[in-house]
Amino acid sequence: MRTDWRRGADVEAIEARLREDKAHTIKAVAVVHNETSTGATSRVDEVRRAMDAAGHPALLLVDTISSLGSMDFRHDEWGVDVTISGSQKGMMLPPGLSFNAISAKALKASETAKLPRSFWDWKPMLASNATGYFPYTPATNLLYGLDTAVDMMLEEGLDNVFARHDRHAEATRRAVRHWGFEIQCADPRHYSSVLTAVRLPEGHSANALRATILERFNMSLGNGLGQLHDRVFRIGHLGDFGDLQLIGTLGGVEMGLRAADVPHQSGGVQVAMAYLSGNA
Repeated sequence: MRTDWRRGADVEAIEARLREDKAHTIKAVAVVHNETSTGATSRVDEVRRAMDAAGHPALLLVDTISSLGSMDFRHDEWGVDVTISGSQKGMMLPPGLSFNAISAKALKASETAKLPRSFWDWKPMLASNATGYFPYTPATNLLYGLDTAVDMMLEEGLDNVFARHDRHAEATRRAVRHWGFEIQCADPRHYSSVLTAVRLPEGHSANALRATILERFNMSLGNGLGQLHDRVFRIGHLGDFGDLQLIGTLGGVEMGLRAADVPHQSGGVQVAMAYLSGNA
């Protein structure tokens, strides 16, 4: 089903499609928890309820690559069968590590699956992990970094980590609205706390704005992908990120808007500062 890329997974459509699948030919529902190119999240708990309401046995597979460590996610409580993630986003590390959480149902399904696989086979990793080892040379330096990253998050407290991301996301959205721009995610229930994708007015190039900001202020912003190419730019506010970094980022965007002659209402940074000051 084609969508406008402005909201998360359509729970009603998923339930309706599963109800139609009387023969259970659908083996899995795959959902991205936080869609990095659009700044839209999916309500995984609601997807699970829709699957249960349809009475369908499909597995629930969830991509948390950009949400793990930044937004609340509950593998067991939400009935997820396979969760995948990576080290390079909210876990604050370089790329190189991947994490899987696997339900008993998913493990059982893997035993009869006929798709050829080697690197993606869980069995060697599970066998080695039982003794504290790996079936191949691990990324030892990243594992030490992961240990420190987890300590940092636990010291701050996961509820505080998630609240900090929520707060920075709201401050960013307030700045964007003040500038006079649309947020790519059109449904507030699906707003991302990891990043904000910003739609520029027709006739203005998001890539040209990004290039100006990079050249003038040495700050790199995310680009639009696929049908959003040159239509949006993305502001990240995740990981080891504080108020000062956010205000510096928004300041760079606002200076870039002026330098690139993109029509906007100045003062978005002040709006964000006022929100942060009043919501410590």
